Amino acid sequence: MLNKYARAFFTRVLTPFAALLLRLGISPDAVTLVGTGGVMAGALAFYPRGEFFWGTVVITLFVFSDLVDGNMARQLGRSSRWGAFLDSTLDRVADAAIFGGLALWYAGGGRNLVLCAVTIFCLASGQIVSYTKARGEAIGLPVDVNGLVERAERLVISLVACGLAGLHAFGVPHIEVLLPIALWIVAAGSLVTMVQRVVTVRREAAEADAAVHEEEGNPA
Repeated sequence: MLNKYARAFFTRVLTPFAALLLRLGISPDAVTLVGTGGVMAGALAFYPRGEFFWGTVVITLFVFSDLVDGNMARQLGRSSRWGAFLDSTLDRVADAAIFGGLALWYAGGGRNLVLCAVTIFCLASGQIVSYTKARGEAIGLPVDVNGLVERAERLVISLVACGLAGLHAFGVPHIEVLLPIALWIVAAGSLVTMVQRVVTVRREAAEADAAVHEEEGNPA
């Protein structure tokens, strides 16, 4: 849902920056790779040590590359299948690093195996949510549904909660409870979104099969 409304706003905001990168001779693929590398570094260097504030700052600096690279490609007028594939694939890598870093914290210094399991579920369900749409589109279905918690929602909820929880290190009391709450919300929302996607694909597949059978039964 956030993706529908926020992407247009940030596209307008980031367009001048994207144009500057193009003038400097930087390619969209390079931005995609650097952005993913930065997200992975922030997540895996800071989160497993419980340094949520600084980890979130680093991740946030790089996460907008997902919007910048597409903007650059559109300005060049050469959006490609390879660029779309690379962007989508590295999105999954970045998401895995974020939730993987959190899972490592809860499995180690955080000492909470329940939250470790919840975080792993967030990681896995996010991958499945993306896969259901990609697989549905691959078999020719539109997968016309706005899920409750898609990638934008997962990132915003998780990163905001991580950043705020990190303020505990600066003396803000009890604020660390926001992160477990956020993870449970993301887990529940991702489960709902998976069901929404599966139900939608099942309905669209049945409609498409019925249309094919009708055409076969009524040849021109």
